[in-house]
Amino acid sequence: MSDQMKPCPRCESPYGYNLHSQIYVCPECAFEWDASQEMTADDSAVVDANGNPLQDGDTVIVIKDLPVKGAPKPVKKGTKVKNIRLVDGDHDIACKIDGFGAMGLKSEFVKKA
Repeated sequence: MSDQMKPCPRCESPYGYNLHSQIYVCPECAFEWDASQEMTADDSAVVDANGNPLQDGDTVIVIKDLPVKGAPKPVKKGTKVKNIRLVDGDHDIACKIDGFGAMGLKSEFVKKA
């Protein structure tokens, strides 16, 4: 069985398994890749919760209520955030949200609009 498993190129989990033919999937981060193609630097780009690549200036939608420290209310699910900037770090999206101001978001909690 271990000869059919390949490490995930995104999260480096050793449990990537053969879905069909040359397509592998990671059970930990749900990333799918073609084992016959070599990964490039662009493949490590920031992606949303659905696996779509994000770029500076994109518009995203928050997919769950997000509590904000010091704010009396959370950022609500469905909030549209325009003109994002990608940054390095744990919160890889810098943006401005109406009613909250400038803040950082994690890409795992947004989807591309």
